[in-house]
Amino acid sequence: MSKAKLPASKEEWFFEDYKRDAVFEFGPVEVEEEEVLKFARRYDPQPFHIDPEAAKKSPYKGLIASGWQTCAFVMRELVEHYFSPVSSLGSPGIDEL
Repeated sequence: MSKAKLPASKEEWFFEDYKRDAVFEFGPVEVEEEEVLKFARRYDPQPFHIDPEAAKKSPYKGLIASGWQTCAFVMRELVEHYFSPVSSLGSPGIDEL
């Protein structure tokens, strides 16, 4: 793995500038328990996401955030720090999945 090196200006970044095995580090994302609960109740209502008492009996031994919420956190970091406003134009083709 190697540290990623991208052109200086975000406007100059294109998909081909991201090299295979490149590593990008994101800063910490702080989340309050209520935010975890609110997301999970709406989108991923498994006991270890929505019920602190049930979560204690799970393999995780406590409440954990949904993996989908974690993906959303990563997406936010990508949009804010890595996606080019010139070359990132949504998800063409998603309707074909």
